[in-house]
Amino acid sequence: MTVATDTQQSLAARAAAVADMTDDIPSPCISVCRMDALRQYCEGCLRSIDEIRVWSSSDTEQKKVIWAQIAQRAQALAAPAAIAP
Repeated sequence: MTVATDTQQSLAARAAAVADMTDDIPSPCISVCRMDALRQYCEGCLRSIDEIRVWSSSDTEQKKVIWAQIAQRAQALAAPAAIAP
C-alpha cells in the first residue's frame, strides 16, 4: 500500500467522523502542503486552493461540505482505474 493510498484512506475515515460533528470541525491539513501535478488539489489534504483559502473563515456547515468533497475525492482516487479494452 502506498503512502498516497494510506493518506486517502485516512482522509476518508476522518471525513466520515466529521459528518457527525456539530462544532469544532478539525482542519483536514496534515502538513503535507504540496499541490498535485495539475494544481487542482493539495496532495496532503485533497483541498483546492479556494477551499484552503476560505477554511479559517468558514462556518461549521461549510467546513462539513469541504470535508464531504474531500471524502468524494479520496474515494475517487482510491477506485481502481478502468481498463480500456
